[in-house]
Amino acid sequence: MMKIIRNFAIVTLIGSCTSIAFAGQDVAQKSDSDGNANPPPAAILATNDGAPEQTPPSPTPQKTAASPDDSWHFSLTPYLWFAGMHGTVGARGHEASVHASFGDIFDYLNIGLMAAAEARYKKFGAPVDFLWMKLSDNKSLPFERGPSSIKTTVNQTMLAPKVSYRLVDGEMVKVDGNFGIRYFHLGTTLDFTGTGPQPSFYQSANWVDCIAGARITAGVSPKIQVSMFGDAGAGGANLDYQVGGALGYKLKPSIILLAGWRYLDVDYEPKSTFVYDTATSGLVIGATFNLK
Repeated sequence: MMKIIRNFAIVTLIGSCTSIAFAGQDVAQKSDSDGNANPPPAAILATNDGAPEQTPPSPTPQKTAASPDDSWHFSLTPYLWFAGMHGTVGARGHEASVHASFGDIFDYLNIGLMAAAEARYKKFGAPVDFLWMKLSDNKSLPFERGPSSIKTTVNQTMLAPKVSYRLVDGEMVKVDGNFGIRYFHLGTTLDFTGTGPQPSFYQSANWVDCIAGARITAGVSPKIQVSMFGDAGAGGANLDYQVGGALGYKLKPSIILLAGWRYLDVDYEPKSTFVYDTATSGLVIGATFNLK
């Protein structure tokens, strides 16, 4: 009897151990599957002695030095010059004094086109200034016979292409030296009106001056800048010079509103009968469009 009880106890113990072994295997497999499904964070690893270790952070990418700007840049500045004029003009041996305020010139202006443009590559630039105006006026004549009135039409063209080099290229201040030419064309037409055929006269003059100057631009704030410019020269004229300044407001990165003052003095008195010795000055307003 005791032998039977002993054999039954051995069988029961073996069965229990087998069940426990299979249960442990199932738990281990489940733990492995859970570990594969949810791996530990990469930042924590186990060392040989079991202590956790934090992985070193990935190296921060270093900023490379800014490459120089090798692109071309273009800008266009249409503007209006509300200028007055005074001085002496002459044609065919006759001279007359001119004293015209901005209001006078604005009343006589038929049409005008004024614009400046610049192409720039690195430190080199090619600025161009263009101005064309057509003015006319009618005057009655105190004659009982012949022409009863005269219409005077004046066409004035000025073109100034230059080459510039950036002497100072600072964060807040930029200085450009420039040289080039200034071309002038002045044409005067006198049309007489009245009964019967009436005469018409035309005289013009063209000349070119070599000029050199500079332009300074300073940033007052991220949106406001101040610029000053000037040049002088001679050639066809005895003397030709201009000075000016402008205040700019950056409306957008590509648009800058401008307001300033410009003074231009020209003394052209050749051996011919045409004389143009005048000073023109007044308010300038415009906008610069950075196209690229």
